[in-house]
Amino acid sequence: MTTVGEFMTTRLVTMDGGDTLTAAARVMRDSAIGDVIVTNGDSVIGIVTDRDITVRGVAEEMDASNATLNQILTQDVVTVTQYDDAVAAADLMRTYGVRRLPVVEDGKLIGLVSLGDLAVEREPQSVLADISADEPNN
Repeated sequence: MTTVGEFMTTRLVTMDGGDTLTAAARVMRDSAIGDVIVTNGDSVIGIVTDRDITVRGVAEEMDASNATLNQILTQDVVTVTQYDDAVAAADLMRTYGVRRLPVVEDGKLIGLVSLGDLAVEREPQSVLADISADEPNN
């Protein structure tokens, strides 16, 4: 059994719920990532993706310089542990229609596993794995 902990990302980018959409977009751009985990201390309270900023923020005509992550974040985030089976993590992603799962231990954030991580691990010859393994082009 391959576990989530064997290939999860531990380079995490977290932000506070009071941070602005503009600040989050800049962090995502500068870090070449598509999401930030919103935390209160070490606890996950939500996740915000670049798509959330676009669809829940900009498309709703929020002022990105003043609107906060708390206003658009996805709450009730599905999480896994580092000891969970990778196939079970993929099943959770499919069931809940998500592409990223925070990895927690004793309620504290320790990592993140993405659909791309799973593709690289489980099907390294797949198109998704090939795309996920490449350096960002933006």
